[in-house]
Amino acid sequence: MTVALVGAGPGDPGLITVRGLELLRSCDVLVFDRLVSDDLVEEAPPEAVRMSRELLDQSEINDLLVGLGRSGLAVVRLKGGDPFVFGRGGEEALALSAAGVPFEVVPGVSALAAVPGAAGIPVTHRGLAQSVTLATAHGEDGGKPDYEALARSGGTLVLFMGLGRLGELAAGLIAAGLAPAIPSAVISRGTLADQKAVTAPLDEIAKAAAGLRSPALLVVGEVVSLSEALRSAGAVLAGTG
Repeated sequence: MTVALVGAGPGDPGLITVRGLELLRSCDVLVFDRLVSDDLVEEAPPEAVRMSRELLDQSEINDLLVGLGRSGLAVVRLKGGDPFVFGRGGEEALALSAAGVPFEVVPGVSALAAVPGAAGIPVTHRGLAQSVTLATAHGEDGGKPDYEALARSGGTLVLFMGLGRLGELAAGLIAAGLAPAIPSAVISRGTLADQKAVTAPLDEIAKAAAGLRSPALLVVGEVVSLSEALRSAGAVLAGTG
């Protein structure tokens, strides 16, 4: 048996992969993240042990997976989005590898493109953006992101985990050279039925997004200007605000 690091997708339980659902439905133990849908947790067999990782730090999770893997059980580590996109799946895979525990990585649909897409924002578009830069709103050890590098990157910026510091992020990006009027969006609870999305110039986005719920993504770039036309055409998931 192996430990499977499975991506649950960006929120909607229907966006898990076929392989991920297959492993989930046949596991002996499920270790899942807080943001994973309850509907997916219930897909585990009735006799399976279900364990939330919410009260565990990363080193404890690593040790838990190694111990479970050595027990001969079929273990699924179910992670929001994709295990290797801000999911710390690489750390868990390294711990399993170092311990000699066989493991499988099952990629998930990442919020990187799925959440903007659900709000009618293609992260690349001919003539508007030929590249995407993915970043966390928190720098190394919780510090500031490298605003200068982000501002120089061009194309579309997608920032994870920034809802609580939108004003600081906008100010930092503008000070680093981005235009205050560049189109921006915040998408809250993307792909879910209660998804909400707001758009505004970068210097106004924090005010526009007041009251939105986490998890949320900040998208900055000219592609945001396409969202109104795409959303009005009904080409996105229901529930977009």
